[in-house]
Amino acid sequence: MQKWAPLIVLSLAQFLMVLDQAVMNVAISQLVEDFDTTVTTIQAVITLYALVMATLLITGGKIGDIIGRRRAFVIGLMIYGLGSALTAISWSVGALIVGWSILEGIGAALVLPALVALLAANYQGRDRITAFGVIGGVSGVGIAAGPIVGGFFTTNLSWRWVFVGEVIVACIIIIGARLIVDAKLVGRRPNLDVIGSILSAIGLGLIVFGILQASSWGWLTPKQSPIEPFGFVLTPFVVLAGGIVLWLFVRWQGHRTSEGLDPLVKLELLKVPPLRSGLNCFLSQNLILLGIFFILPLYLQIVLGFDALQTGIKMLPISIAMFITSSCGPLFAARFGPKRVVQAGFSLLIIAAFWMLQSIEPELDGIAFGAALAVLGVAMGLIASQLGAVIQSSVGDEDRGEAGGLQYTAMQLGSAMGTALIGAVVISSLVAAFVSNISSEDSIPAGLSDAIEVEVSAGASFVAADDVEQALVDAGIEDDDTDAVVEEYRDAQLNALKTGLLLAAFLAVLSLAFTRNLPGRDKIKTNDVSPRRPAQRNQ
Repeated sequence: MQKWAPLIVLSLAQFLMVLDQAVMNVAISQLVEDFDTTVTTIQAVITLYALVMATLLITGGKIGDIIGRRRAFVIGLMIYGLGSALTAISWSVGALIVGWSILEGIGAALVLPALVALLAANYQGRDRITAFGVIGGVSGVGIAAGPIVGGFFTTNLSWRWVFVGEVIVACIIIIGARLIVDAKLVGRRPNLDVIGSILSAIGLGLIVFGILQASSWGWLTPKQSPIEPFGFVLTPFVVLAGGIVLWLFVRWQGHRTSEGLDPLVKLELLKVPPLRSGLNCFLSQNLILLGIFFILPLYLQIVLGFDALQTGIKMLPISIAMFITSSCGPLFAARFGPKRVVQAGFSLLIIAAFWMLQSIEPELDGIAFGAALAVLGVAMGLIASQLGAVIQSSVGDEDRGEAGGLQYTAMQLGSAMGTALIGAVVISSLVAAFVSNISSEDSIPAGLSDAIEVEVSAGASFVAADDVEQALVDAGIEDDDTDAVVEEYRDAQLNALKTGLLLAAFLAVLSLAFTRNLPGRDKIKTNDVSPRRPAQRNQ
């Protein structure tokens, strides 16, 4: 038991980090009521949390290299716990922003890179693969448990009690941190590249912000864009600006390295094939997973009418299958090697996407749908059980913090891109299918069809069919016409969701290309996943 004590503590921290955002998404309506604000404002608060965390993960990893990984882990948890306490007692949107978006975001940026570095320092060989498999499974459980926990507290008590619980859990983890062996400092203690930290934060912040805002601004054609440069939406310009800043960041890192100074990120790490493949696979996995997790609640809650708690329960097969499969990571790695296991995961992901596509119907087939979700959980478990160990085993002890920062940055980028990209495809497909359906339906008057087309083309969202029906009734549309329009809308909803799943399957096919440089079974046996790693500079 003592052997696995560090894993228990670190798994609890991982669960805490993952659960948090899922709970907030479920509690949006109650937050709007409590603070007498709008959904848009609360969504901005959630977006800011993702921005703060994503922009500071690389810097957080470097700080762990400087002050020690366990110390960074504990300090991050203290900041996170303080933010949770302020969130629990928040009296205004401003207090919520400071507590949840800023303090918790900063805390998470310190905790997560240190977490994976400490995991790698406390376990070796097959134990390391087991540990990272469990962490991957815990992530899946946290994502799926979020709606259940959030739905229960939001429905029966208050969302504030979730954050009271987070403070208690953070204190337990801090006490348990003494069970974790700190990662040894190799060589001299590095210095923090402040300018590099600023450039990386701005560049990543602009890219993530642009991607997240694409759902409301649009990708090219303006919907609710604050300004319209050259007649286009602001989104691509924000993302492009972020790319330019990151290019400046890369140039700055090269300059510091040539001057013999410590860079924020050793760019030569990205030349390590297994590390590069691992990062790409993490980005792809989160892109697909968060995209699917965008689709499933739309189907279960908006199309079928389940509440948040019922939705979380329906999605339990994912987390159960993911946790069990992830925990078997070392068995799979020893038998087949990480490369084949991850390839099998993406292949099963394709099968799961097509199975879910077949299962999305006006009436839920619980057995078929649950089985499809279980296959999805197995697929994600196979992938998650390998990648963390591959990334940390690809670098030396001195680079584990940086590798952890890169890992979680890739995951955050994937999460933002998955929600925005697949979300945009679902909404645009809904509009296209709805307009096509009502235009081709002879029973719907041409004038009504044209009016609806103008209305939805100006801006649409995925709403319940009952809301569409009520809007038509309020507009004085006749009952027969209302019934015909609502029926076409229901059909368009299902087509849009299936289009999103089809895109997820296509992305899984493309992701197989990223597995090329993952280590095979022979590398695991020799405990060498990076034979071609470039030599480190001695500074």
